[in-house]
Amino acid sequence: MKNSEEQVYALYQRMLDGWNGRDAALMAAQFEADGNTIGFDGSQMNSRAEINSALQQIFAQHPTPPFVHKLQQIRLLTPDVALLRAIVGMAPAGKSELEPALNAVQTVIAHRRDGHWRISQLQNTPAAMHGRPELVQQMTAELAAVWKADHGRSD
Repeated sequence: MKNSEEQVYALYQRMLDGWNGRDAALMAAQFEADGNTIGFDGSQMNSRAEINSALQQIFAQHPTPPFVHKLQQIRLLTPDVALLRAIVGMAPAGKSELEPALNAVQTVIAHRRDGHWRISQLQNTPAAMHGRPELVQQMTAELAAVWKADHGRSD
């Protein structure tokens, strides 16, 4: 059986699979019934049902690029509550490079109830790093290495 950190990471990956596959139901299913998310633009979705509904609209109206991610930390706050931090980036459709303006930090609070981990809170914070372009470049380089590895590229 997987340990708690592995289970939380698998939960996060399923949530990203939902986004990357433009599958609102899969993404929303990773949240608790009363879970919520704060989007990149500050919009809030409160409840699994609202997350599903809002994502269906987003996916229908926008060509959302997939996330590439790099895990930063998983920390158990209690045996049944975990904090996950990751950095994410996106390459817009038709582009072969990540767009630094789309970099973000994702924070997830996950809760285990009845033996199952679910997301209680997901927050996407834009990684603008105001006045520190070297940090934006560093983050983009880290994510680009993951993206190239995932896409079998060596350039």
